[in-house]
Parts: sequence; C-alpha cells; structure tokens
Amino acid sequence: MDFLPIFLSIKERDCLVVGGGRVAARKVALLDKAGANITVIAPGLCDELVAKVAENKIIHHERDFENPDITNQAVIIAATDDRKVNERISSLAQSMGIPVNVVDNPELCSFIMPSIIDRSPVQIAISTGGVSPVLARLLRGRLESFIPSATGRLASLVEEYRIVVKERFTNIESRRYFWERVLQGHIAELVYAGRDDEARSVLTEKISKAGLPKDDVGQVYLVGAGPGDPDLLTFRALRLMQQADVVVYDRLVSEPILDMVRRDAERIYAGKERNNHVIQQEDINQLLIRLAKEGHRVLRLKGGDPFIFGRGGEEIEGLMEEGIPFQVVPAITAASGCSTYSGIPLTHRDYSQACTFVTGHLKDGTCNLNWSALAQPNQTIVFYMGLQAVNIICKELIAHDMLPTTPAALIQQGTTPEQKVYIGDLDSLPELVRLYEIKAPTLIIVGHVVKLHEKLNWYNSGKKTQNK
Repeated sequence: MDFLPIFLSIKERDCLVVGGGRVAARKVALLDKAGANITVIAPGLCDELVAKVAENKIIHHERDFENPDITNQAVIIAATDDRKVNERISSLAQSMGIPVNVVDNPELCSFIMPSIIDRSPVQIAISTGGVSPVLARLLRGRLESFIPSATGRLASLVEEYRIVVKERFTNIESRRYFWERVLQGHIAELVYAGRDDEARSVLTEKISKAGLPKDDVGQVYLVGAGPGDPDLLTFRALRLMQQADVVVYDRLVSEPILDMVRRDAERIYAGKERNNHVIQQEDINQLLIRLAKEGHRVLRLKGGDPFIFGRGGEEIEGLMEEGIPFQVVPAITAASGCSTYSGIPLTHRDYSQACTFVTGHLKDGTCNLNWSALAQPNQTIVFYMGLQAVNIICKELIAHDMLPTTPAALIQQGTTPEQKVYIGDLDSLPELVRLYEIKAPTLIIVGHVVKLHEKLNWYNSGKKTQNK
C-alpha cells in the first residue's frame, strides 16, 4: 500500500492553493465543499475562481508565490504550470510537516487527491496512487451506478436513531442484525424513494416492536425491464434485481437482463403467450402476496414499463389491500425504445403532432377500439401486442378513411442485436407478416413518421431493412 487512506477534517481551517487556472478551480471547489478557509495565490484567475472571489468564498492575492506564504496551513495545493515553483512549494511544505499536493506530480506529493463519490455523510474515495487518474475516474463512474443518490440521507437517518437503537438492543449482535435488516429492507427503500417521513415512522414502529413475536413481512419490487437492451435499465432497477430473494418474470424479459438478477435468487416464470398462460393473472397477484407474507423480497420483473399495458396496476391493488410494502420502478416502454432504435421518431413537426399507444391484444376475436379516433391525420399510432390482429388493424384503419398507402412499420425484438425492421404500408403490412413469418415480440407503428426510418436508421444502419 503506497498511501494510507484517511479522511482529513479541514472545516474552518486555513488552506492554500497556488495557481489560478481551471485545475486549481477544481481543487478549490473540493476544499470549499469541505468547509475550508481558502486562500489562492496567482497573478490571474479563471472565470470560476473570479466568481468565488465575488461570492467571498476565497481570498485572492494577485501575485506570484513567495516562500513566507507557507505558514501553518492544514493543506497546501500547488497547481501552477511552473515545475520549479511546484517543487519549491512541495519542499517547503514537507519540511514544515504540512500535507501538500502537487497536481499531476505524485512524486512531489505527501498526499494525493482521490476520485470521490460524495453521498455525504457517506464518502467513497478511489485512488490509483497517482498512476492513472483516468482509471480512477472510470471506476468511480461504475460505482456511482450502484450507490443510490439518497445513501447520504439513509446514513443521516441511522445517525438520528443510533442512540435509541443502542438503548433498545444492548447486545451487539442483535443490534447489528437489526441495522442490517433496516439498511437492506423496506425502510431503506422508502428513503431511496424520497419518502423520508414515512421511513422515520416505520423505523420508530420497528424499534418499539423489536423483540415481539411477529414475523417480518417481505416486500415487492414491481420493476420494468425495458424493451430488451440491458443498458437501458435504470440504476434503481439494477439495484433491486441484485437484492431480491425471488424473481417472478415475464416472457418478454430478455435473457441478458435475466442474467443480471442475483444468482441465488429463486426464479418463477410467469410468461404469457397467445392462448398459453403459464400462470393466470389472478394467480400471479396471489403469488406475489404469498411470497411477501413469507418474508421474501420479491422482484416482479416485467418487460417494458409495468404501467403501460403491463397490468402493474392490477398487481399492486392486491398488495395495497393486504398492506404489503412495495415500490414501482418505471422503465423505457417498448414504443419509445423500439421507435428510437429503428430511427422512427414518435413525433415530428412535419409529420406528427400526437402519438397514441394502443393494445392490439384482442379478446374473443373481437375488436372494440375507437377506430375513428385512431384514424386521424398528423398522429402516430403504436400498437402493442398487435401482431395476431394485424389484418383487422389495417382493415379497420382503411375503413375509417386512412389511406392504404399510409406508412407502417413492424419492429421485431427491438433494441436487441436481433432487431429487425420491416417497412410497408397499411395495404402491405399483413403480407409482410406472412411473408417473413414475423413472430412476437413485435411492435407496429403507423404514421408518416415511418418515412424517416431510412434517413435516421442509426442502430441497424449496416443491416438491410425489409420493404414491401
């Protein structure tokens, strides 16, 4: 270990920065955030530091560095472009036992500035010992995605209740177990969701009932898996996927996304295909309730967004009636993902000023859509689950005065490497489905925005689009 990792308190202590450029400004910003009294010595200042002077955040001496400037500062940072000046600052500071950092010169430093993830009071420092600041920054970026922005608020909540919990649990092991349940359970999720007052209320009740013979109720995470590309998952979705005990997933959840679920989690397939429902919707609702009552953290993973033709509302109704904690995590819906990856904007000033999402999943072979409302000019229509009803869809739209030549597209397995786009019109769309034996999942887009596909096709630009 080349450096000892420490966190230094510099609140209201004098710190010196030599240099007035953008690099110095970045260091000043960090010192300011830590509450230091900052003096900057430089003949001139960049715009960021000029603003700091105007805000009375720093004291500026408009001149070159002089040896007597080093007195008894808590920290000194040399950020000039003159190596000899930097060497002199380093030597003087170290001879006086003052921590000194010379930017981009690890050999002149008595301490180095790490890459920081700031979730105050939680802080994480990442360092490569000055070997590769870029690598440290990239590692920080990866970790950022796994650490919720509200982690600091969660830590503050723990601090608020620390003494009360210590009095309630005199045994160290029981106290540790209690906090582990809090920090990995429903209370933490309430804080992450911005419901801090509710989290306090639940925590207070949990402390008061600690030790009583009562089984802990689990919780349900209703999470949208998006249209297929794992990179389109939200940070929150990924975090909950990693901590669930049981996963109840749909047919439209892609394998790469399912592979990101916690390895040892129990998996229950609840997919639905035309005329083949592995588990009926009512049974899925009851399954979620039962698993949560058994104390499990249940991930209900649904393709697309759970509140857009995903029956998410039906599932949480039962959870609410049973008083089971849950949260809903939205996702990029298929319409947005597939249209973007196929280069077909859902709206465009020249072609479409409105967009309508419709389910084409017909019940008992009938269709009760408001065709007159759909067959309007200057709008885009997106049909979910419309593949089996494509003949009826095209026929009805034409019957309600849409031109047979109205552009239409079929997007199969959108946002994935297997994506295929088929371009036609209302007259030819059914024939495209038959000719290419198109299978679900496939989205249908109808409207003049489809004309833009050839021009804006960025994702499958190297692949030939099928046209009819």
